[in-house]
Amino acid sequence: MLEIFGLSFAVLFEVILINIVLSGDNAVVIAMASRNVPKKLQKKAIFWGTFGAIILRLIFAIAIVYLLGLPFVTFAGGLLLVYIAIKLLLGEDEDDHREGGSSFISAVRTIITADAIMSLDNVLAIAGAVEGNIAGIIIGVIVSIPLVVFGSQLILKAMEKYPIISYAGAGILAWTAGEMMVGEPRFESILPQDLHLLIPTAITVLVIGLGYLSNKIKTAKES
Repeated sequence: MLEIFGLSFAVLFEVILINIVLSGDNAVVIAMASRNVPKKLQKKAIFWGTFGAIILRLIFAIAIVYLLGLPFVTFAGGLLLVYIAIKLLLGEDEDDHREGGSSFISAVRTIITADAIMSLDNVLAIAGAVEGNIAGIIIGVIVSIPLVVFGSQLILKAMEKYPIISYAGAGILAWTAGEMMVGEPRFESILPQDLHLLIPTAITVLVIGLGYLSNKIKTAKES
């Protein structure tokens, strides 16, 4: 069978499918982080944020075995992602619109941080599919670049037309955070099965509810 870097075409196809499925939430966070950046800087924010995130994914690809050995790394990543989901939904950087530069830097920083956290599942799934083949992991990361960039721009345009989509985006991030927290290896065996669904659901409802109430209060104060 014809192989590339020691991987069959069937395995490479599996890697591409994994990226299509798992790159959606990464595209959402990029779109949400860049929606408050002045229009002329949006594409630049997406580019540099994605570039930084891809570099971190490649580092993860090399250090994945060590990273997964650290205690509570998945749980801590989930907690941080909850904070990012709330921050993005509240649009805390809107005041930086006047200057542009601050919101641009903040968007790039948020994209890199959130994407790095959420890329753990991507790299993990790809590492499993290619059985630890570093070249296969790197190919998987490279394949994800156009998927994330193109997907984020589509979502961004949709958010500009229908702002309510931002709540759905925050919900996706919150659900991902909840799954990361209950997926922590040290909790997985002791948590009742029901909580594996209940915790992500509760976190999602909490984030969307908090964002909705905060935005409503903010709108009431401004009017």
